Amino acid sequence: AKEFFSNQPPIIGLMSSFLLFSISFVFRPLGGIFFGPLADKIGRKKILVTVIALMSVSTFLPGILPGSNHIGIIAPIILVLTRCIQGFSAGGEIGTITSYVAEKSPKNRLGRSTSWLMVTAVLGLMIGAGVVNLLTEFLGEKIMSDWGWRIPFLLSLPTGLVSIYIRNRFEENTTHLREAQILSRPPLREVFLWKRSLIFIALITPLNASLFYLVMIYSPTWLSQFLKVNHSVTFHYTMFSYLIAIAGMLTGAVITDRIGRRFFLIFVSIFSMINIAMFFSPYVMTHIKFLLISLLSLSLLFGLYTSSLYALMSELLPTHVRATGLALAYNIPVAIFGGSTPLIATWLVKVTGNMSAPGVFFVFTGIISTVGLCFIRRRDYIGIDTI
Repeated sequence: AKEFFSNQPPIIGLMSSFLLFSISFVFRPLGGIFFGPLADKIGRKKILVTVIALMSVSTFLPGILPGSNHIGIIAPIILVLTRCIQGFSAGGEIGTITSYVAEKSPKNRLGRSTSWLMVTAVLGLMIGAGVVNLLTEFLGEKIMSDWGWRIPFLLSLPTGLVSIYIRNRFEENTTHLREAQILSRPPLREVFLWKRSLIFIALITPLNASLFYLVMIYSPTWLSQFLKVNHSVTFHYTMFSYLIAIAGMLTGAVITDRIGRRFFLIFVSIFSMINIAMFFSPYVMTHIKFLLISLLSLSLLFGLYTSSLYALMSELLPTHVRATGLALAYNIPVAIFGGSTPLIATWLVKVTGNMSAPGVFFVFTGIISTVGLCFIRRRDYIGIDTI
């Protein structure tokens, strides 16, 4: 906000940053539409290499981009373009990598295998937060504000090269390619034969998306900016909440591999809505201990909910259109309910002057997902063709 929206009041600058964050999510469905069918048609491996290369370059560029004080309005425009490329590549990532992992997993370990998709995402956030915190401690807040913030962006290039090397060594799963040769329709047309599955995936995603950005992205800013919680306290509790979320993911995956996923996720979604209401209640927000305990509880519930969500989504689509279907049905609700979460929450606080206002939005996402889960039936499970 200070570097690229320096002429705005602090709250407007913060909202501008969150708007920039949200813009990239508009391009996720477009990336899904572009890369998903290609992954089903030409193979998962080639697409996984392509999207990680795009992500690495577009994340590196802000690290060398001059601020608005130097090149004016061009700076935020270029920044928006890099975020759009990030969103476009991320849209092709999730459907492809979920399909690849699901199809490489033993059937009795599907939940445990796909749970690592979110475990590694949260680990990435932990590493990012840790790098920023260490740099701030080492360089000082002034240097970090002046130019040190660029270092984490620059690091994305070498880490991206490592990721590209790893993905180049992947073994392609050709099951979906063999099936695609039998079918005459392109994946983007074929996938709409599975409308019921697409609707269910779209319905069960909003709670996962909003919880992810509430717990992992928005809450640290919310604690420090609005509730004036000490930055050190915010950082340590945020890192602890990440660890609790990871524990929930790994535990929930083991449980659902044994007892099934749907009823477990319904149970977790109901408790999530209750916890969200408590987290945003005026009483809890005026007592920091209860607030932080509620945040940790939300982290656990997020971990439990996302633990087997990707396994369930994979089971709702056949192999030959899985990447396309996930790219479409998952990315659209993530764009609506995930990427917009920080912006909507900040806007609700600004408009109403009520710190509890964002809770209504988060509970609403829980209602949508719970309803979706309740209507899934046994006949909706397609099954997974694994190795």
